[in-house]
This record gives sequence, structure tokens and C-alpha cells, in this order.
Amino acid sequence: MTRAVTGEATGDVSGPAGASRPSACRILRVTGPLVEVEYTGGVAMYDLVSIGPAGLSGEVVAISGDVVTLQAYEYTGGLAPGQTALPQGRPLSVRLGPQLLGGVFDGLLRPLSGAGDWLLPGAGSTAGEDRTWSFSPRVTRNEEVAQGQVLGDLHDAGPVPVKILAPPGRGGPVTEIAGAGDLPSEAVVAVVGGAEVTIGALWPVRRARPVRERVDTRAALNTGQRVIDLLFPVARGSTVAVPGGFGTGKTVLLQQIAKWCDADVIVYVGCGERGNEMADVITELAGLRDPRTGGRLADRTVTIANTSNMPMMAREASVHTGMTVAEYFRDMGLDVVVIADSTSRWAEALREFASRTGALPAEEGYPAGLASAVAAFYERAGAVTTLGGDRGSVTVIGAVSPPGGDMTEPVTAHTERFVRCLWTLDRDLAYARHYPAISWAGSFSRDVPVLAAGHRAAGDPAWAGRRDRVGAVLAEADRLADLVDLIGIAALPARERVSVLAGRLVREGVLQQSALSEQDAYCGPEKAAALADAVLAVVDRCGELVDSGVPAASVEEVDFGPLLRAREETGPHDAAGVTALRDAMLTRLVGLRP
Repeated sequence: MTRAVTGEATGDVSGPAGASRPSACRILRVTGPLVEVEYTGGVAMYDLVSIGPAGLSGEVVAISGDVVTLQAYEYTGGLAPGQTALPQGRPLSVRLGPQLLGGVFDGLLRPLSGAGDWLLPGAGSTAGEDRTWSFSPRVTRNEEVAQGQVLGDLHDAGPVPVKILAPPGRGGPVTEIAGAGDLPSEAVVAVVGGAEVTIGALWPVRRARPVRERVDTRAALNTGQRVIDLLFPVARGSTVAVPGGFGTGKTVLLQQIAKWCDADVIVYVGCGERGNEMADVITELAGLRDPRTGGRLADRTVTIANTSNMPMMAREASVHTGMTVAEYFRDMGLDVVVIADSTSRWAEALREFASRTGALPAEEGYPAGLASAVAAFYERAGAVTTLGGDRGSVTVIGAVSPPGGDMTEPVTAHTERFVRCLWTLDRDLAYARHYPAISWAGSFSRDVPVLAAGHRAAGDPAWAGRRDRVGAVLAEADRLADLVDLIGIAALPARERVSVLAGRLVREGVLQQSALSEQDAYCGPEKAAALADAVLAVVDRCGELVDSGVPAASVEEVDFGPLLRAREETGPHDAAGVTALRDAMLTRLVGLRP
């Protein structure tokens, strides 16, 4: 059974069956992305509208009297009053399917690969529509299935298992099911409860896909970055904000997480980023080997590139598009990470459009609904039980770019209220070439208690104590830093001089990490624990020495280079190598005598 698609019932986005599409209406005014058309009835808020001769995509954002206001998601040059706009009778939606993996798309999920120099105005989605997929069914004809249940598998979609699911709200008997074999993208693979199920289906980007329930999780998302995994860990299904001024390394940090985190699928949203930075991300992902499969990491990555020179309002839609793609793969029982770089430029798009519509401005010109918009974005994250009974998660990591590094500006302040983790990037650390430049004093993780229980259950009961001890060492070193600047290190008591030394060893030997090093770009959890334990053991030994009468100056003169180089001289998972270097360092300290 491979007949062509006759409708879009699988996404519930086309309105009631048999309903007629609203009639065309006349354009009254065009102001940048703002288009006003006459109201002819049958149009609702957030409906999709095809604007002008080129069929530009737009969305209804206001209805007042006999005037409908649209926000256009494409360049409106050439539009003029008197031209027509055609309502589509459904909200802004994107086509979800296996063709997304490994692809690069714009904010409306239109493919950029093979589009030439630029997408033509009004271009539609053609990604994957000219290929076939190897399908095998899991259900039989006349079998009763529930919404979200797996109907079959696609075997050639890439390294990620892709399943065909019964659509939300569409349970019932399977009246038809395709047999095993190759099917084109537009084929109907099953009929469930009278609704056709296709390989790809539309879904509204602003509507969260339904789940059976939200669940708590004790599983951490391993990022491979020691300062995160050790001090400010994030649980699967949690939310993170990464605020930092220009030059503090936000993009590089997010690229590292995209490369090395242990999620099944990565959705990277370049929201208003510079074109050269997005080109670097795409190039690096394409050339990076996937440690799971040995293939390309890009094959399980979906890249949404809405750069700063692309239409402004498509930037506003891009974060919702990325979240919808993530929920699609989450419903298959996968762990997905959404990386949004940056949400500040998304908020700027909201501000620009609000000013065009005459909305009453709030703080710094942002719309009054900014806090609600930020909350609505982050609340779509979570670990869930899917409609089909699987466990899946969407973890959201959003960069924030406060102007001038002002952490009190509205986007940063509102975001901090709604996220579970905050990784604040410090300008002084970045200028000192300490990367990742995450401030241990200005960051937090509300996931620590539940993750500590998870580490205990997984056989690492020392995790919480290790984290607390490293945090205490850093706090004490920071407390003494101003005093050292004022009176000098030599004026401090011996124990406090050891505390200053301990802070340096933790910073340089554990928290600092090189994205350019083959050995150190990624760090496994066992090596991270070994490095922290090694530095703490050496610090304890130094404290014992000064307590026994060894001059603090003698301890400070010891060459700690072998310990500090352990992170780059051992492999990403070589905990044994780190332990050997620790033992050698402790042996060297034995030679110190009072």
C-alpha cells in the first residue's frame, strides 16, 4: 500500500474535514515584516497566510475590526497594497520526518542544503521528498492500537532509530498497513481509526506535542566538560541558560556540548548568529567522528540556521521550530538536546516586531509579554513518558547575550527565573585564557540533589562530597584573593597560603579544559573524578606538610607541572593514568622535610 497522501490528517493542523479554505483578501499596507490585509472572515489568530504573488509565509498576529495584521517570515520587498493574501486555514506548521537528521534548515524548516546562494521567496520544504525509506511494520491489519504506539520502523534513516508512530489523538483499529519494503516520502504507511499515517507529517510549531506524563529523572546529561559535569551538572530534560558578554566563549562552549554530550539527537538552533560562525559549526559537525557509531556526528544532528542576515521574524519562529523537531524525536523514546544560540537575538526580534505593531513597551523596549514568552519556550523541556509508553527527554540549553555584559537586563533576568541551571561566563576568566570561562561564583545547578542520588545509585557515592569539596576550595581561594592583592602572599599564615595554592591547582588542573586538544576536548566522568580526587589528595598532603613544620614557601616551590598536565597527557577516559601521576606527585612531596 503506497498510494499518495490525500491530506494532512496526521498532524491535526488542517481544520475540520471538508471545511473550505478562507477566501483571498487584499493587502492594505506593508511596513517591513508587518503586513495589514482586509478581514474577509474565516481567519483566526496564528493562522498561516500566503502573501502576495510569491506566496510569502506569514502569520496572523492581530485582528482588529476589518483589518488583519500579519507578520511575514520572509523579505517583503516587492509586496504592494492591492495584491492578494490567501489564508491557509491552519497554524504555522513544519513537516517532521526522517529527512531532518543530518540536514541544515532555515527558521521555517526549509532545507538550505542545495538551495543555491539563497532561498527563493515563497520556497517550500523539499527535503527528503525525492527519496525512499526502508520500512518494516510492527503491527498487523485489524490490530487495535493506541495513540503514540509504534506502527513500524525506518531502517535507513541514519544512526538514530526512527519509528513511525500512531499520531496523537488517533487511536483505533489498523485498517491498512504497508508491507516491508521501500516507500517514498509521500506514501501512506497505515490507516489508523480512519486517519492516514504518512512517513512525514505537519505539526504546528507553537503547539507542544502531547505526552502521557512528565517524570523525574536521576540521570545526568554528560557534556564532557569537567566544570559542568563536576560543579553544575544538568539532568536529562532540564533547562540551562548560558549568559555571557561578547568574547567570553559562549559559541565555542555550546559547540563543545553539541559535539560531545551523550544525547541521542542534537538540535542546534543558530538564532541570529553570524553567518561565518554558523558555517564553522556546520563544517566542524560534518567532519567530526561520532564516538557512538564511527560515522559522522552530523548524521544525528538537525541544524536550524537563521543567521543575522536572514529575515528577522523567521528568527522568532526558529526557536519554536527547533523545539518541535526535538519533541518529534523525543516521542520515539530518544534523549534530545536543543541548543539555542542565542535567545537574546530571538527576544530582539520580539521587541522589533512589537515596536512595529505599536505594542506598549516594557523594560528596555521589550514587549510586556517577554517573561511569558521565555517561560513558554523553556517549559517545553522535560523528561516524559511518551504516549506510546517510552521514556524520552528534551534538554534545552539557551545562550543569552546581555548587551555590555549587563546581567540585570530583562532577557537575562527573566531567563534566570525559569531555568534549572545557570552557567555564567566570566569576562576576566576569558581574558585570562581560562576556558570554559564558567564562573564558579556566579553559576548554579538546582539539579544537584537529584543527581547526587543518581550517582549514589550508579555506584559513585563520593560524587556529592567531591563536588562540595572542590566548591569549598574555590570559595576559600576567592576569599583570600583580594587579601593577597593587598598585603602579598608572604604575609598570609601557612595554611591560608596552601588554600591559595589549592585554588590554583583546582582551576588549572581540573576546571580548565582545551577545546583544541585531542586528549582534553572531551573528558569522561571517570577521568573527571580522578582529576578532582588527585588534586584534592595533593592539596591534603600539602596541608599536612605545613602543619608538620614545612615552610609554605618550600611547598609553593614544588613543580606541580606533572599534575597540572595530567588532563592533557592522559586519554579522555584514562582514569588509571591520572591516578599514576597523582601517586608520583605524592611521592615527590614525601621528600619535603621540616
